Amino acid sequence: MQYELTEEQKMFQEMVRDFAKNEVEPRAIEIDEKGEFPWDMLEKLKENELIGLPFEEEYGGQGADLLTLCIAVEELAKVCVSTSLIIGCQELGSTPIKLVATEEQKKKYIPPLASGEKLAAFGLTEPEAGSDAASMKTRAEKKGDKYILNGQKCFITNGGVASTFSVFAMTEPDKGVHGISAFIVEKDFPGFSVGKHENKMGIRGSDTSELIFEDCEVPARNLLWKEGKGFNLAMMTLDRTRSSIGAQGLGVAAGALDYAMDYMKQRVQFGRPIAALQGLQFMVADLAMQVEAARSLVYRAACAVENEAPGFSALSAMAKCYATDTAMKVTTDCVQLMGGYGYIKEYPMERMMRDAKITQIYEGTNQIQRVVISRALLGK
Repeated sequence: MQYELTEEQKMFQEMVRDFAKNEVEPRAIEIDEKGEFPWDMLEKLKENELIGLPFEEEYGGQGADLLTLCIAVEELAKVCVSTSLIIGCQELGSTPIKLVATEEQKKKYIPPLASGEKLAAFGLTEPEAGSDAASMKTRAEKKGDKYILNGQKCFITNGGVASTFSVFAMTEPDKGVHGISAFIVEKDFPGFSVGKHENKMGIRGSDTSELIFEDCEVPARNLLWKEGKGFNLAMMTLDRTRSSIGAQGLGVAAGALDYAMDYMKQRVQFGRPIAALQGLQFMVADLAMQVEAARSLVYRAACAVENEAPGFSALSAMAKCYATDTAMKVTTDCVQLMGGYGYIKEYPMERMMRDAKITQIYEGTNQIQRVVISRALLGK
């Protein structure tokens, strides 16, 4: 499935680009240095109607398609990956609800997420269950009209700032992944608490925390879909959200390349700008090709996912894997292009390199993406 931006999407792209340049970029260094969630950026995203992009209009959102969301994530990630993640995580945490929730659940939980009044988070990863979901230790036992959850989740984006969580727990441990169920958990439910806040290498403005469940009481009506369908729901979710992580990788790569090229035109060595040095010109040409290839793949995957085209799962994995590998390659080489200045915190390049690394890891490591791709091509 091919893509072509509509005139409306091109105008939207320019709007987000201007917003990112004027409102987000001036805060990016401080957000990274403080390592705190940027509540002011959330307010600006709300003011500019960006937080509600992935939600249907009937629930108070903007009803944007996935390609439009990816455009926004890309433009924000060019200047601040942490800010782009606010939108990305709102999409991730809410997608299980959007996919299978009852109308009653949707009416209760989606409008506050679409407005940005509340933030969402996705609770799947555990200390012993990252790529291996079958090793999940969190348990959910039904007692009367409630489920009692016990266990913990780790590395949860928005964990310490979200109010609404899509949480996965074992209801029938002897069934492996087929015994996993999904629940909507509110931060105020008895027995729920936030544990350790992680001190990270990159995306330092994004909150990453541990979730603790100690006899946590979840109303039975907050079960998503039905028991035993949690793993299916998690995979359905990730198939649909990986394109936005690809867009994040694309954005930081494109932003790094733009910055490095501007620097090369100004930096004078041997009596002329280093942009005139053929060896560096060839580096830039290679990086530009990789960025453009990543953009094509991310946009194409977003369209395929939106239309649930045959093979969209593998295409989404390809987009995530290639674009985020590109992000790491491009940012690393751009640090090299800037020499010592690329290594100094006064300049954004070292932050971009640090931020790029996580895109290869979360929402399924790029090794797992290759498993998804190869299985689609060769069978299990």
